[in-house]
Amino acid sequence: MATEDMERRSTAEGLRPAADEGGHERLARDLRAACDGDVRFDRYTRVCYATDGSIYGAEPAGVVFPRDVADVQAAVRVASDHEVPVLPRGAGSSLAGQAVGPGCVVLDCSRHLDAILEVDPEARTARVQPGVVQDDLDDHLAEWGLKFAPDPASANRATIGGGIGNNSTGAHSVRYGITDASVDELRVVLSNGELIHTREVVLDGEEYEDIVSRDTREAAIYETVRGLVEDHEDEIEARYPNLKRRVTGYNLDRVIYETDDGEAVINLSKLLVGAEGTLGVVVEATVSLVSNPEETALALYAFEDLLEALEAVPEALEFPVSAVELMDEEVFRLASESDGYAEYADPIPGGAAAALMLEWDDELVSGDDQRAAFESAVADTTAHFVANGDAFDVLEAYEEADQERLWKLRKAAIPLLMSLEGDPKPYPFIEDATVPPAELAEYVSAFEEILEAHDTSAAYFAHAGSGTLHIRPILNLKEEGGVEAMRSIADDVTDLVLEHHGSFSGEHGDGMARTEFTPKMYGEELWGAFKRVKTAFDPDWLLHPGNVVYRDGPDDPGPDSPRGVGADMREHLRYGPDYYSLEPRTTLEFDDEGGFSHLVELCNGCGTCRQTDRDVMCPTYRASEEEITTTRGRANLLRAAVSGDLPPEELYTEEFQRRVLDLCIGCKGCQSDCPTGVDLAKLKAEVKHQYHDREGISARERLFANVDRLAALGSRLAPLSNYGPRLPGSRRLLERTLGIAPERSLPSFAGESLVSWYDERGPRVNPATAIDRVVLYPDTYTNYTDPDPGKAAVAVLEAADVHVEIPSLGPTGRAAYSQGLLDVAADRATALLDDLESHLERGRSVLFLEPSDASMVVDEYGSLLSDSRVETLAANAVGVCAYLDWNRVVDSLAFDADVTLAYHGHCHQKALGRDHHAVTVLRQAGYAVDPLESGCCGMAGSFGYEADHYDLSRAIGRLLLEQLDESAGEAVVAPGASCRTQVGDFAGYDRPHHPIEALAAALE
Repeated sequence: MATEDMERRSTAEGLRPAADEGGHERLARDLRAACDGDVRFDRYTRVCYATDGSIYGAEPAGVVFPRDVADVQAAVRVASDHEVPVLPRGAGSSLAGQAVGPGCVVLDCSRHLDAILEVDPEARTARVQPGVVQDDLDDHLAEWGLKFAPDPASANRATIGGGIGNNSTGAHSVRYGITDASVDELRVVLSNGELIHTREVVLDGEEYEDIVSRDTREAAIYETVRGLVEDHEDEIEARYPNLKRRVTGYNLDRVIYETDDGEAVINLSKLLVGAEGTLGVVVEATVSLVSNPEETALALYAFEDLLEALEAVPEALEFPVSAVELMDEEVFRLASESDGYAEYADPIPGGAAAALMLEWDDELVSGDDQRAAFESAVADTTAHFVANGDAFDVLEAYEEADQERLWKLRKAAIPLLMSLEGDPKPYPFIEDATVPPAELAEYVSAFEEILEAHDTSAAYFAHAGSGTLHIRPILNLKEEGGVEAMRSIADDVTDLVLEHHGSFSGEHGDGMARTEFTPKMYGEELWGAFKRVKTAFDPDWLLHPGNVVYRDGPDDPGPDSPRGVGADMREHLRYGPDYYSLEPRTTLEFDDEGGFSHLVELCNGCGTCRQTDRDVMCPTYRASEEEITTTRGRANLLRAAVSGDLPPEELYTEEFQRRVLDLCIGCKGCQSDCPTGVDLAKLKAEVKHQYHDREGISARERLFANVDRLAALGSRLAPLSNYGPRLPGSRRLLERTLGIAPERSLPSFAGESLVSWYDERGPRVNPATAIDRVVLYPDTYTNYTDPDPGKAAVAVLEAADVHVEIPSLGPTGRAAYSQGLLDVAADRATALLDDLESHLERGRSVLFLEPSDASMVVDEYGSLLSDSRVETLAANAVGVCAYLDWNRVVDSLAFDADVTLAYHGHCHQKALGRDHHAVTVLRQAGYAVDPLESGCCGMAGSFGYEADHYDLSRAIGRLLLEQLDESAGEAVVAPGASCRTQVGDFAGYDRPHHPIEALAAALE
C-alpha cells in the first residue's frame, strides 16, 4: 500500500487522534520534531498499545511509527534524553508480555519498516526490515521455492522483528531449529542511537581488532561479551540445557562458535535474538532460508490416554518426520463447539483423549511416485503405533486441503482455549516449558500432580517432538487466590522443569511472565553475567527494562520504573483482583455471551485480526494498517470504558463513535475468524443505539435506516427519479447535506418492482403437484432496484418444479440495525414475523437472495427479539443457493455452461459457514468456478456511500480487485448487492451478476 495514499486516507477517515499527551508533552513535542514518522501520545492510542497476546496490560507513554532507521535512532536518542524507556514492537502477538511496556515509548516497526530489501536465492538468504510479516515473506520467497524456517502459529500477522525478539519457532523446529539458527546478520540501534552491524567476526582477526580498537560502545560490547563467555565457559556448559528449543535468558552459549571452516567467530546476532528488545532495536536482518517442500503428508494418531501419546513421542522421532505435534481432548471439544472450527474437528476419531500429528515432506521421504512414498512411510508408523502400539486409529491426509484443515485445528488451540465461558481461563504463564522429549510423559504426570494440588486442570497441546507442550492451567486471575495460585504453580513447575533438565521457555520467551525465575534456572554466576551483558549494551537500562534481566537492588543500573527493583509476574495483570467492569443495561440480549462486558473481555489480544492473508477478518486493518481499526483495538477501548480505565461516558462521545466504532463495517468476520468469537458488529450496534438515545440521529443515518421507503418511492416515480442524481450540482448537494460521496454511483430504480412483476405474472407451477412450496423474500434492493436476480430465482426454481410465492413483505431491519437503530430494527423484525407467520405455520422455507438479510433473521433476530417465532424463522430461512444445494435441485435440471466464473462470497455467509453453496451448485451446473479467498468488498451497505468513508471503502475493495486480477474467471458473480456495486464501480470491471442469474442463464 502506498504510504502517501494511506496518509491521505487516514486523515480523511478521521483516524488522527486529538492531542492528548498524557503528561509527556515535552517528550511528545521533541519526538515530533526529531522524527518524520507519526508520533501519537493520545489516550486511545495508549490503550490500544497497552496489551499484547498475554495476560498483561500497561499503558505506554506513547507510540512512534518510525519511517526509517534515522527515525528509530532519533526516537531512541530523544527518549534517552528524557530518561523514558523504549520498547520495539511488531504485531503485539507475544504471549509472555514482551510487547507490553509500562511508561515506555513504543516503536511500532510494523507500519513502515516492512520492506523485503533483497533475496539471494543462490546463497539462500533474505535481507528484510523488522516489520515484514512472516507469511508475506514466505509468499515472496515462493518464487524460488524457499521459506523462512521458523513457523509460529501466528505467522499470518507476526513480524520477523518480533520473531527475532522472542526467538520464535513453530511446529517444524524438530527439523529446522528456532529463530537464532536462521539469523545471520543484524543491524541494530543501541540505546544511544548508535547503529551497529552484527555478523560473524573472526576472533582475533583483523576485523575484530579493528572493532575493539575504537572508542565506541560497540567495542565495549564485543570485549564484554567475549570476556563473559570465556570466563564462564564451565558454568555455561553446565547450566544451559541441551534442547532444540531454549529461549530463556540471553544466548551466551551461542554467541561464540566455530564455522564450517573451523574458524572461531563471535556473532552478536545470536545474542540479540531472544533478547526481547532489551539490548537494541533491530532495524534490519539477514536471515538464512531453507527449501520449501513441494509436497507433504500428515497422519494423526489417536490415543485413548494422554500419557500413552506422550510416551510415543520419542518413538515418533525415530522416523523421518518433519514435525510431531500433540493435541488433547480439550482442544477437540472446544473446536467442535466453535462455529469457526467445528468443521476441522469433525474428522477426529471419537474417544481420542490425545492425538499425535506427524508430518513428512518430500525432502525427507521421496521416490519416483511421491504419493506412494508417503503412503509407505505412513504405513510404517501406522504399523508401529496402531498395529503394535497404543494408538487406536489413524487419520491420513495427503491432499493440501485436508492437511490445511488439520493444521488450522492445531494452530487454533491457544485462542480457542481462551474462549472458555466465565472468568476462569487457561492462562499462559508457564505454558511453553520444554524438557527432553524422552521425559515428556514423566514430566506431564508430575505436572498433573501440581495442578491437582492447586485444584485446577489444563489442556495439553503443541510441539511434542521438541519437548515443548503448551500447558495452560485454568485460573481466575480476577481473584487474589487465582493470582497467588498462578505464582505458586509457576514456582513449582520451574522446579519440576529443572529436575527434567529443561528450559522455562521453549518458544514464547521470558517477558513479564518468567523473567523473575531466570536466576533459578541459571544460578547467581550467570545471572550476574546477564546483567553485565545488559549494562554493556544499554548502560542506563532504558531498553525494555525488567524483561530477561531485572534490577536486584537500588545499586543496579536502570530506572526506578516501570517495574522497579525485581520482577514479579503478578504485576501489571490485565485482569487482576482490582479489575472490575460495569455491565451496561442493553437492548440486545447478551446472555449467550455471558453479558456485554464478558463478550468484550473475550479478546485475548492474540492479534488474529491483524492477519494479512485472505480470511475475512479484519478488512479495515488491512486497508488502514491502524491498530485502532482491528477487532483487538476496538475491544481494548471498549474494555477500557467498561472497566473504568476510560470514563464510562466515553462510549457515548462523538470521538469514540468516529474513531472506534464508525470504521467497523459490520462484516461479521470477527464472529468466525476471531478464535474467541468477539462479535464486534453486535457490540457496535448496541453502543451506537445507546449513543443515538443520548445524542439523536443524523439525517444520513435516518436516510439509510429507512432506505426501503426511499427505494419504494423511487420505484414508483421511475424513470423520473433516476434523472435526479444526473442533474448538474446534485451530487455535490447530496455530499453537503447528507454526506454521500459524489464519486459513488447511485442505484437506479426499477419502474416495476419484483413483487409487482410476480403479481401480474403469477406462478407457473401447480402447488398441488409441486415438489416443494417456498417463499422468495423480496429484499429492498432486489424488489425496487434490480429485480433480475429475483426473476432468475423464479426461473430456476420453477424449472425444478418448485412452487414460488413472492408476497409483499417489509424489510428485515438490517439497514436500521447497521445504523444502530435497534428499536426501529425490532419493529420491522416483528412486522416481518407477523407477515411470515402463516407461511411458516404451513412449513414453507423462506429463500433469501441477499446474504445480509438472511444473516439478519438467522443471527441477529435472536438477540434483538424475545419472540418464539424467531427460532422457527431461523430454522426455515435459507439462501437461495443453499436451498438448491441442500435439496439437490440442480440434479434435476439441464444446463449448458461453458464459462469460468470468479466467485466472490459475501462476508456474512462466510461468518455463518454458508459461503460454499453457490460454488457447489454453479459447478453442478457445469461452470468452472474460481472461489476467491476474499474478505469484505468494502461497500458494506451504506458504508461505501458515505463521503467520510469512501476512501477506506475503496482501499478495502482494492484488495478484492487484486484477487480478481489474478483469477482466471471470465466473469464475476457475487450474491451481495453491495459487493456487485463495489466491483462495478471500479474502472475496467462490469457489474457482476448474482450466482442465481448465472444458473438461470445456463438453463437449457
